[in-house]
Amino acid sequence: MTGISPTDSTGIINVRNYGAKGDGKNLDSPSINKAIDEASSKGGGMIYFPPGTYLSVSIRLKSNISLYLEQGATILAASPTKDYKYDDPEPNVWGDSLNYQDFGHSHWHNSLIWGEDVQNISILGPGLIWGKGLQRDDADKSTGIGNKSISLKWCRNVIIRDVTILHGGWFGILATGVDNLTIDNLKFDTNRDGMDIDCCFNVRISNCYVNSPLDDGICLKSSFGLGIARATENVTITNCQVSGYVEGSFLDGTYKKYGLYDIKPTGRIKFGTESNGGFKNIAISNCVFEYCGGLALETVDGALLEDVTITNITMRDIVNAPIFLRLGQRMRGPSGTRIGELRRVIISNIVVYNADPQTGSVICGEQGHDIQDIRLSNIRIYYQGGGTAEQSAREVPSFAKEYPEPVFFGTLPSYGFFIRHVNGLQMDHVEVSFEEKDFRPACYLDDAKNVDFMFVKAQKMEGIPYLFMKNVINMKLFRSLNFDDKTLDKIDNLKL
Repeated sequence: MTGISPTDSTGIINVRNYGAKGDGKNLDSPSINKAIDEASSKGGGMIYFPPGTYLSVSIRLKSNISLYLEQGATILAASPTKDYKYDDPEPNVWGDSLNYQDFGHSHWHNSLIWGEDVQNISILGPGLIWGKGLQRDDADKSTGIGNKSISLKWCRNVIIRDVTILHGGWFGILATGVDNLTIDNLKFDTNRDGMDIDCCFNVRISNCYVNSPLDDGICLKSSFGLGIARATENVTITNCQVSGYVEGSFLDGTYKKYGLYDIKPTGRIKFGTESNGGFKNIAISNCVFEYCGGLALETVDGALLEDVTITNITMRDIVNAPIFLRLGQRMRGPSGTRIGELRRVIISNIVVYNADPQTGSVICGEQGHDIQDIRLSNIRIYYQGGGTAEQSAREVPSFAKEYPEPVFFGTLPSYGFFIRHVNGLQMDHVEVSFEEKDFRPACYLDDAKNVDFMFVKAQKMEGIPYLFMKNVINMKLFRSLNFDDKTLDKIDNLKL
C-alpha cells in the first residue's frame, strides 16, 4: 500500500490530499472526515493513512468505507481543548439515567472512531490507534470528552484487522448490535477493556493479543443499551492470548508484572457482567491466559447463557478463579425480569499452572435457580496452596445481588472447586493439586444434584477429607479420589 495517491486506483483516497498534516500537532480529524464524506458521495472507498501521526477527535464512519493505516501511521486521540472536542454522547432513553448499564455502554458517539447504522466497513492495516487523550471512565461526563477508541452501534458486515490499539480508553473496541463482525490479528495494550462484544450476532474473533491489566480482555456482553434484550449469539473466539502485564510493557516487549501488593490484574476472557439479552452458541478454542484472571461465565441480569463449548486453553499465573461460572440475581434492567439460566456448557482440555490460593474454581447458582448440565473434562489445575484448617470451616454467604466477581466470595473453604446450587455436573479426568501445603478439602459441594465424578484426582493433606458435602442428591464416584465406586443417594452433611 505504500505510496498510494488518489490517482493510483479508483476509490483510494489519501488523507494528505484532503489537508491532513500527519505531524501530531495540527488537528487532522476535519480532513479525515472530509475524505470520508468525499468517498461516501461516490459510493465508498478506502481512506488511506500514510506514515505519520494524525491528531484527531471524532472520526465518523459511513457505509462502504474502509480505513487503512499504513505501517508507521498513528491515529492519535487528542485531549479536548476549547478549540476542538469529541462528539457529544447522543441521547439514549435506555441509558445511564435508568441505571441499566454504565454510561460507557449507553453512548457511542463520544469516541475517537465511531459508526452508527452503517454497513460494509473496515478498519485495516498494521498502523496504530493510540487513545492517549481518551478518558478511562465516566468520572467526568462533560460534553466534548471521548472515552472509546472504536465504537460501533447497529452496524453490519464489519472487518477490523491487523491494527494495534494502545491505551484505548474505557473500551478499545465497543461493538453493540453489530452483526457479521470479524476481528482478526489485533494487538491491544490498554488501560481498560480490550474489546466488548455486546448484543452482537455472527462474530469471529481470531489471532488477537489483548493485554488489559485493569479490566477484561475479550468480553462478551448483552446489555439493555439498545432498548431490547438482544443476545450475543453465534460467536467464535480462537487462537487468542490475554494477559495483564503493566500497560505498555506488552508492546515494548518487557512484560512487566505488578508488585505483589499493588493490583491483581484482570485481562481475561469473560461473559457478562451486563447480561440482559443472553449468550448462545459460543465456541472458544486454542487460547492462552498469562498473568491475568481466569475464565468467567456470568449471567446476573436475567439472561440465558447456554450452549457454550470451551476447549484447548492453557493458563499460567492466574490471579483468581481459573474457572468461574456464576448465575446471580443482580437484575440490573427492566422491572419484572426473571432470573436467568446458565446451562449446557462444556469445558475441556484445560491446563492451569500457579493459580491463586484464595479462590479455587467456582460453579455457583442461586437458591432455587441451579446451574444446569455442565461438563468438565481433561482438566489439570495446579494451585499455589497455603489454605488453613480455619478457612475450611468458613461459611460462604450468597452474594446474590453483588457484582459477580470471585473476590466477593473471599477465601473459600475448598482449594479446588466450590460447587453450589448445581443440577447436572459431570467431571471427567479432572485433577487438582497444590504447591504449598493446603489444609482445605479439594471440593466443597452444597445443594448439588446429579453429580458424577469420573477419574477425578486430588491432592490432600493427611487427615483432611477430599470432599465436604451438604444437601447433595445422587452423587456418583467412579474410579475417583481413591474411593471404591459408589453412589451417594442423599447426603445431608458429610466429609469424605
